[in-house]
Amino acid sequence: MPKSPQSHLDPRQPLVVDTTKLPRQPGATRALTRSIPAPKDLGLELIRVPEGSELDLDLVLTSVSEGVYVSGHVRGSLTGECGRCLGEISESFDVSIAELFAYADSTTEETTDEDEVGRMQGDLLDLEPAVRDAVVLMLPPNPLCRPDCPGLCPECGVHFDDLPADHSHEDVDPRWAALRNLTNNEE
Repeated sequence: MPKSPQSHLDPRQPLVVDTTKLPRQPGATRALTRSIPAPKDLGLELIRVPEGSELDLDLVLTSVSEGVYVSGHVRGSLTGECGRCLGEISESFDVSIAELFAYADSTTEETTDEDEVGRMQGDLLDLEPAVRDAVVLMLPPNPLCRPDCPGLCPECGVHFDDLPADHSHEDVDPRWAALRNLTNNEE
């Protein structure tokens, strides 16, 4: 029994693609090149694609027997902060995307779980979940401003790059702190 779509897709949304001009013959292809504003919440806690920044889609839609196979690249920019020194990170990314969107009456309804394969609604498909998965999965959970970032001194919080090579803090056992105060008072 076919499942009913959870929500109606709006063809005016930037990540909704109308495949009407793609013949439903296996092997038929259509190029799709778009620049769209990035959706909200595309990223992780320390690094993300800024909402509204430009995402460039360079995709190929291929008609297959079960639906439409979408492959290609998504490019854009990332902003965030370094997980070691809290410095600003600003860089670009290029991630591959490959996703099958099944026709409503295809056999994938019976052979796969609902969340394993994207589903088409008529001739429309929503690229947002596939783009979101591709981008978020390539992001590092602990981004670095550079691979050899030394981070911050845990005692004073100053970036190690800004400190002299012999920088150190006196490590005093708190149980002896009272005796240290006695010697300071006698001087």
